[in-house]
Amino acid sequence: MFIAIIGTRLAGKSTVQDYLVRFKGFKPVHLTETDSSVDEMNFPDHAALLEYVTRNWRSDFVTVDLTDPVMLEKFSTRPFFIVVSVDAPILLRYNRSLRSGKPCLHSLCQISNLRVVNSFDTVDALYEHLDDLDLTNAERLRPGWDTYFMRLASLASLRSNCMKRRVGAILVRNKRIVSTGYNGTPRGLTNCNEGGCTRCNSGSEAADECVCLHAEENALLEAGRERVGDGAVLYCNTCPCLKCTIKIIQTGVREVVYNLSYKVDDASAALFKEAGVTLRRHAPPPDI
Repeated sequence: MFIAIIGTRLAGKSTVQDYLVRFKGFKPVHLTETDSSVDEMNFPDHAALLEYVTRNWRSDFVTVDLTDPVMLEKFSTRPFFIVVSVDAPILLRYNRSLRSGKPCLHSLCQISNLRVVNSFDTVDALYEHLDDLDLTNAERLRPGWDTYFMRLASLASLRSNCMKRRVGAILVRNKRIVSTGYNGTPRGLTNCNEGGCTRCNSGSEAADECVCLHAEENALLEAGRERVGDGAVLYCNTCPCLKCTIKIIQTGVREVVYNLSYKVDDASAALFKEAGVTLRRHAPPPDI
């Protein structure tokens, strides 16, 4: 397991890390700006850290140095990674700042639905940013069908044990869920994160070595062609690959909705167009 601890200043992040190290046997890892020995658990950049903890995923690591949202998202694709948020009452953090001599940043952003960072030089620039955020979008109160099913696809992806990436899929007909799926090795075989798939665990790019079923495949297999029926829609948090595209077409799905792009998007899109299957991307408003 690899735990990244985030939170407000002077909330006790280092104390939680010390607890995991002292009582649970976790190894602290750090990001430094200078090259350091891996034996010392110091890493010069995020990529080096990600590569190391992936190779040694059976060990337990903890860090307070992962604070970049983009980097946290990259680490979150690994099935052994979790984020723990630590906060404390403002008055308590203020008193700690007085004792330590360090200023305390007062922030309640963790209980908000949307965070607006006003770092603009003009009012017009701020207004433009608020327009981009689409503050009044009704989906902030109640998600639309696309957002609802896409969230369920993302939730399904959390069941994945694939060492390469987590993907989830939801098969829907008439706004009712027919089946769900996530990627991983077939039933009865060793899980991917336990060494069941050579390709995913070695980093090899040879497709014929991979034994993992994709999320879309699992959803289609679970439903079967008879249950797919007319007008079925497949929601997937990642655009289907060619391997899944041909199966989606064959089973009669009429529309595919995805969120994240994949490296073979253009090839998949061409086949879907030829087969008369609608392919569209759904991106909910920012921070939903």
